[in-house]
Amino acid sequence: MTDRRVVVLVVPASGSWAPPGRDPEAWRLALAEDTYEVLAALDRVDVAVAVSGGDDAAVAEVAALTWPGTPVFAVDSVLDAVALAGPAAAVVAVSHDVPDLPGLLIGKLFRALSTADIAITPSEDGTLAAIGVNIPIADWVATAAPTFDTRLSDLESHKPRRHAVAIGPGWHRLQSPADIARLDPGLEGWDATRSILRHP
Repeated sequence: MTDRRVVVLVVPASGSWAPPGRDPEAWRLALAEDTYEVLAALDRVDVAVAVSGGDDAAVAEVAALTWPGTPVFAVDSVLDAVALAGPAAAVVAVSHDVPDLPGLLIGKLFRALSTADIAITPSEDGTLAAIGVNIPIADWVATAAPTFDTRLSDLESHKPRRHAVAIGPGWHRLQSPADIARLDPGLEGWDATRSILRHP
C-alpha cells in the first residue's frame, strides 16, 4: 500500500492548431512546457509526462522540456498514462493545453478522491481539463475509459452511485484561437506560451 500521489501531464504527439502565424509544433510544446511547470511546482506529488500516440522521437522532444529525472513515456490513452505512472494511491492526468491552470485545482481533485472514484476539472467548452482517479481504478471507470474529450454527461451515465464522480472547479483549455482571450496577461506564469504570442 502506498500514499504516493502522481500528476501526469498528457501531451499529444503532434500539434493540431496554433494562433495565426504561429507554428503548431512550437505552440504545442509551449503549452506543454508551461503546463508542466505548473505541475512541477506542486508540493507532495510526483510528476510524470505521457506523450499520447508518440514514438521515441516525440518522447525525446517533450522530455527536453522537463526537469532531469522526470519520467516521460509514450501512451495510447489517458488510462494508459495513469497505469504507467507507477505505484500510487491516486493519479491525476492533466491535458497539455492549460498553461495557466492554478495548481490549487489539482489539489482539490486529490482531496475529492477521498470519497469519489473519479474527480474531474471540467473545461468551459464541455471537455475535461484534468481527470483524477483512485488506484486501483474502479471497474466502471475502466469501462468508461475517459479521455479529455469525454463529456461529463457520459461519466454521469456510467457512475454506479451518487458520489462516484466528483466535479471540481472548472477551467479553460486552449483549443482554438478564440480561447486565447481567456489568458490573463496580468497573471504570472505561462512564459513559453506568452513568448509565442508576442513573437510570431
